[in-house]
Amino acid sequence: GFMCDGDLWRDMVPDLERLGPPQFGNVYSDDSLEGMARRVLADAPRRFVLIGFSMGGFVARVATLMAPERVLGVAFIASSARGYSPQEVAQRQAAAAGVQVTRTSTRGIARGLHPDRESDPELVGRLRDMQKRLGPEVHKRQASIVRRDGYADLERITCPSLVVACRQDRLRSFDETKRMADHLPRAQFEVLEDCGHMAPLERPHDLARLIGGWISGADRKSTRLNSSHVSES
Repeated sequence: GFMCDGDLWRDMVPDLERLGPPQFGNVYSDDSLEGMARRVLADAPRRFVLIGFSMGGFVARVATLMAPERVLGVAFIASSARGYSPQEVAQRQAAAAGVQVTRTSTRGIARGLHPDRESDPELVGRLRDMQKRLGPEVHKRQASIVRRDGYADLERITCPSLVVACRQDRLRSFDETKRMADHLPRAQFEVLEDCGHMAPLERPHDLARLIGGWISGADRKSTRLNSSHVSES
């Protein structure tokens, strides 16, 4: 996600390790979704399941379309495929020029959390610490990204997909995320209740359980299809 590092997933790692060795993509060195996606693919195993949170979901969409033969499945967590409005494009261009790059306020960080958790000192502290570690240059590169509408592109993603919306997400509208599932040919749509935008921090074990169940379900369907193919041939 925007200005988030591997600590975002810290509480989920033990659960994810039961599914396979987790690897974190580098989304810090490029100022375009395409550049981020190429870097993620360069460092990734030959075949893998791709999980993208928030901004990472935009990267995951591009990477999956770049290398569909490598991505076994893709999960989009609290994400979207909505393009920026002209006003938002202008704001990003200003950020890219170094005119308007400021540290996110405590209030801005808190909006990423469920209203009942926006004053939680541990969660707010972890979000702020990630920002401090990544620093102003990463902020500038990530803020300069211009997003174009990608809902139609989702229709070309044919691998199994998972879309997770968070009910109390104040940074990503429920309809934006639900619309992703509507455009993905093989989507499973799930909702995390009592959760703000920062699902990996707020509901790590519930989110891991959704991901694990989705992967297991996709594996069972693949096995049935392969068995059917063998018996018919």
